[in-house]
Amino acid sequence: MRLNGKMLLALLTAPAARAFTAHTAKRSSVSVASLSLLRRTTLHHSRPPSSLPSPLGTPSTPFDDGRSPYQITTPIYYVNDKPHIGHAYTSLACDVLARYMRLSQRDVYFLTGTDEHGQKVQTTAATKGMDPLAFCDEVSRSFRELLTLLDIDNDRFIRTTEEFHKESVRHLWNVLKDNGAIYLGSYEGWYSVRDECYYNESELIDGKAPTGAEVTWVKKEDSYFFKLSDYQQRLLDHYERHPDFIAPDSRRNEVVAFVKGGLKDLSISRTTFDWGVSVPDDEDHVMYVWIDALTNYISALGYPNTEKGSKFDTYWPAALHVVGKDILRFHAVYWPAFLMAANLPLPKRIFAHGWWTKDGEKISKSLGNVIDPVELVETYGVDPTRFFLMSEVTFGNDGDFSDEKMIYKVNANLSNELGNLNQRILTLVFKNCDGAVPVEIGEFTKEDEELLATARSLRERTGKEIASQSIHKYVDHMISMVWDANKYIDVQAPWVLKKTDPERMKTVLYVLMEVMRHVAILYQPLMPTSSNVILDQLNVPKDERGFEHLEKEECKIQLGREISKPKAVFPRFEVPTAAVSAETVKA
Repeated sequence: MRLNGKMLLALLTAPAARAFTAHTAKRSSVSVASLSLLRRTTLHHSRPPSSLPSPLGTPSTPFDDGRSPYQITTPIYYVNDKPHIGHAYTSLACDVLARYMRLSQRDVYFLTGTDEHGQKVQTTAATKGMDPLAFCDEVSRSFRELLTLLDIDNDRFIRTTEEFHKESVRHLWNVLKDNGAIYLGSYEGWYSVRDECYYNESELIDGKAPTGAEVTWVKKEDSYFFKLSDYQQRLLDHYERHPDFIAPDSRRNEVVAFVKGGLKDLSISRTTFDWGVSVPDDEDHVMYVWIDALTNYISALGYPNTEKGSKFDTYWPAALHVVGKDILRFHAVYWPAFLMAANLPLPKRIFAHGWWTKDGEKISKSLGNVIDPVELVETYGVDPTRFFLMSEVTFGNDGDFSDEKMIYKVNANLSNELGNLNQRILTLVFKNCDGAVPVEIGEFTKEDEELLATARSLRERTGKEIASQSIHKYVDHMISMVWDANKYIDVQAPWVLKKTDPERMKTVLYVLMEVMRHVAILYQPLMPTSSNVILDQLNVPKDERGFEHLEKEECKIQLGREISKPKAVFPRFEVPTAAVSAETVKA
């Protein structure tokens, strides 16, 4: 029996078992190639807020209803040096989450930027013989350029040297003072310029900060204090009422233990340098860099304008702050305490990810093993870099980078599995079906239905992982789907069917193209350029690539539609000889 378009649509909506095969094997190969892809990035643009609840959305969680406007933030990055792999990692994670939310028709506000005040910036600028603002201009530009390079699609890039931000910080200070949360006293103790953080004697390890940074003794000086001790129990109560406020659980436990250990009032001003936001009505003091920096999350939304319909009203409280584990204390203790004191809502969730090492060693300038994200992109391309960083480790844990790991993973999952699958499918269609989707196909078999059902369930399964920031699991589902499709094509062998059963060959190729459409659409958050190259080759209209189009009948692969001549999407890289020799020895 042959199917025309109407009969096909009926079959595609028929119930089918949602069975899928676990991803149990990885492949690798060695060759040399290069990749040069065009990318689109918007650093600062405006998307009108949604006036109605999203018809699609993402799975709801205890901390997110899956429909409301969604503000996602990176920390603003300190401008004492050029960006490194940690900055790239945080920004990429937020970009994947933001893109997934947008493709799910959610109203997203993705914020990033640079933190440009403090003693460390002033000292570094002076060392270079530069004015602090000129120094900040230069380094901040390098962070914006990294976003462009990595195809990060953020909505706003904020700088703390912008006047509107400073006014917002001063307003928050006045609110805290009027509410009795700030008083003038004096401070002396240990301070890390690198961390811009105060440490108790008990926290020092071998005379250094827990981060390994040098500390100096600050002689007694006048300082304004925030009454942090008043908020110890309120913070603990909030952590208990909202167990998902801090993630992952291991980080939450660390924060709870820290707060239970007792909170002391926090020095929030300095008089020994002047590169910062001056304290209202006391120009001798500049604000502690963290009260300045943390306020960016609301200053970017127009705070103190909190009127109905404002950006603040639309997006606050933030749905998600993504930070490195080294600055979790500031975000999970100080920031919520400041907001409590100002009678402002707290963010819904704070997720702290781990650090990267290289070849098993801690990354440091002294070891000469700093990972430059610009060099990664120049070597491997944008999408392979995005893929590796988001898939190599459990998001939230520490990860280890090596060129060998990256090459093996990119070769296996992208070049061999996804890229080769796309090439095989479209080459067979192009050569055997006159460069177009077959005009007629046969009935679907049980195997066809199972593979299509797995593809149709992919958005639901990946959505659950994205909703909980399990980015690595989202990628695992995608890899597994591609592996299932590769198994299907190997079993069905359309190149054999070409001779033995041409009509069955057309059906198999149609099933594979429909599966590939799902895969490419759902891979867009992670690999936006490569996914759209595949969709271009499938000739999927550009206005039919949102998640809402996955199950629309008129958006499925249309019978008789022409396709583009297939071209390789992913490069294959040569594994360094030393790595190959090492693997041989292990074997």
